[in-house]
Amino acid sequence: MRIAIASGKGGTGKTTVAVNLALSLCGKESIQFLDCDVEEPNAHIFLKPQFDTTRSVDKLLPQVDSDKCTRCGACVEACEFNALALMGGNVMLYDSLCHGCGRCGLVCPTGAISEIPHQLGVVETGTTRGFPFARGLLNVGETMATPIIHALKREIDSSRLAILDAPPGTGCPTIAALHEADVALLVTEPTPFGLHDLKAAVEVARTLDVPTAVVINRAGIGNDQVERYCDEENIPIVLTIPFDRAIAETYAVGTPLVDAVPSWRKRFIKLAEQLKEVAR
Repeated sequence: MRIAIASGKGGTGKTTVAVNLALSLCGKESIQFLDCDVEEPNAHIFLKPQFDTTRSVDKLLPQVDSDKCTRCGACVEACEFNALALMGGNVMLYDSLCHGCGRCGLVCPTGAISEIPHQLGVVETGTTRGFPFARGLLNVGETMATPIIHALKREIDSSRLAILDAPPGTGCPTIAALHEADVALLVTEPTPFGLHDLKAAVEVARTLDVPTAVVINRAGIGNDQVERYCDEENIPIVLTIPFDRAIAETYAVGTPLVDAVPSWRKRFIKLAEQLKEVAR
């Protein structure tokens, strides 16, 4: 089973829920944790894993041999991402737009295009608290997070319950994390912004045909519009976390909630049981 924990916006408490769910289930189930927020992963702050392997994630960039190139422009016309341009008699490449699909090399009539690897980031794997932990790291300055998420998801062991801490928002990285998940656990807050972005996240999950459930974090700071929306859309609210200074203080010092207040473990275990029902 794959549980993708997502949110329509950043800062809702997505990683808090993912980390505490993992810690509540470890020892009871065979689990693994994947931090898919490759632009700024932070689950390691709470889980403190020991990494033992690092694997590079690359994309292949075209390299044009000027002696073979006839400047016909076939590669420029074939590129769907406008990463190539014919300027001043030379083929120019815009690295950040290139998706490394290789189409330009296939259409080149003279075989002038070869491919060279360009690192986007890395995938790190290790263990923490007795279960596997993996995360992706996008290199500073790179814009393509999706290939790293795909590479990270290849670490999933089908015999384990996989908890995926998805990127915030509703863009391509989030879609990559939610794809093929058994259930999407959407973390929101009871505010107008929270409701707006929750609706966007629900639409993404539905487009991918992934069942959804909701966690309301910081309950008590807003209104009841999130509850009303979930009731209207028949989306179960599987956990409510109150707006509580003590909870915020444990987060601020990097202590998981279930370590600071063990009674919360039962609530997260019950949440997992509810998610299994939602996924059926």
